[in-house]
Amino acid sequence: YLVPADLTVGQFVYVVRKRIKLSAEKAIFVFVKNILPPTAAMMSAIYEEHKDGDGFLYMTYSGENTFGLLY
Repeated sequence: YLVPADLTVGQFVYVVRKRIKLSAEKAIFVFVKNILPPTAAMMSAIYEEHKDGDGFLYMTYSGENTFGLLY
């Protein structure tokens, strides 16, 4: 996706959830280079810190928490 620079990671996740029609009770986690970025971080900051040599920011997502169980 091409997103505005002032979008936060949390807002980006919200947009993705809407686009893939993910229900509210299902979780989604986004990762940049296997790191879970803070939801308050600006996408522009994440891009500048983690962009690839080709100029793209590669992100992965998961429907499961890969850090283990939460209580």
